[in-house]
Amino acid sequence: MSQFSATDHQMMSLAIDLAKKGRFTTAPNPNVGCVITLGDEIVGHGYHKKAGEPHAEVHAMRMAGDKAKGATAYVTLEPCSHYGRTPPCAEGLIKAGVAKVVCAMSDPNPQVAGRGFAMLEEAGIEVHVGLLEQDARVLNPGFLKKMETQRPFVQLKMAASLDGQTALANGKSQWITGPEARKDVQAYRAQAGAILSTSKTVIDDNASLNVRWDELPSQVQETIEQEELRQPTRVILDRHHQLTEELKLFQSTGPIIRVANQGGDLDISLTSDEQLDLAKTLDALAAEHQINHVWVEAGATLASSMMQAQLVDELIVYLAPKLMGADGRGLIGALGLEEMQDVIDLNIKDIRMVGKDIRIVATPQLTKN
Repeated sequence: MSQFSATDHQMMSLAIDLAKKGRFTTAPNPNVGCVITLGDEIVGHGYHKKAGEPHAEVHAMRMAGDKAKGATAYVTLEPCSHYGRTPPCAEGLIKAGVAKVVCAMSDPNPQVAGRGFAMLEEAGIEVHVGLLEQDARVLNPGFLKKMETQRPFVQLKMAASLDGQTALANGKSQWITGPEARKDVQAYRAQAGAILSTSKTVIDDNASLNVRWDELPSQVQETIEQEELRQPTRVILDRHHQLTEELKLFQSTGPIIRVANQGGDLDISLTSDEQLDLAKTLDALAAEHQINHVWVEAGATLASSMMQAQLVDELIVYLAPKLMGADGRGLIGALGLEEMQDVIDLNIKDIRMVGKDIRIVATPQLTKN
């Protein structure tokens, strides 16, 4: 018999919905929601909105006031136990006098990692962990990936015609997908800590690679204020130093990191085939720039390199109801495969219509060597 009641499930579901409200503003911190109940009454709720600002538990406790004493707190992630830019939430729950804490999952951050639960239990608070854990993990793929592997969560975005072409033979490609799909891309960009691309893509498209408020879906605009919009860092692979200040990239807001072998904002060693080491690039973004979620937009060459190096956690593929022919440019570059057993298998997680286009979300099955 489950230790969690129907009410527990209901309250944790509400906490998870609250946590989702922070997905455009919290990076590099995790999305966290909290609900406090006293008996059958919800007396407090809140979510973490931005790094350096109060955590979800603090907002909920402020709302609950004296009613937090003897109450139950539902939290999507283990309450922190260390002093950072804000005091530890575990200590705050203890001082507030809550009687029980129900948590979806432990925090993989080595500064927490069970210490929050231990503080609560030592203070005599009843602690239960594991309610809707998988739903809670979905809230923070970037934060969890970085904490568990010291590398960012990587999403690779691609768009093609139904026959798998990304451009005509002459290179023309705007626009393959419709306006709804392009707005969808803006929403994905807004959730990422960085957008990774190449100098070739930036120059060919004169791309700004930023998030544009007017192009965001209305449901995103209803979630945050325009002044709260956080621009992801543009990370551009520029081994040959081809970027120039006249490009739109430098005329738009948001930080830029140029990656090169020498003379870049981030200098990365080359591989045996004289290419920038993509794995080391991701490692450096996580370690030196605290980026835990990378959105990749580039051409077929970078896409195939990322896939071959097994660096992609999730594929976001838009397929337009168009045919461009075999003389067009393909979705992904050469993989050098000779046997069917070597093809990259995908686990399709979601398929849906976005306007007139199909959006496929899939994860590579990286079990082969």
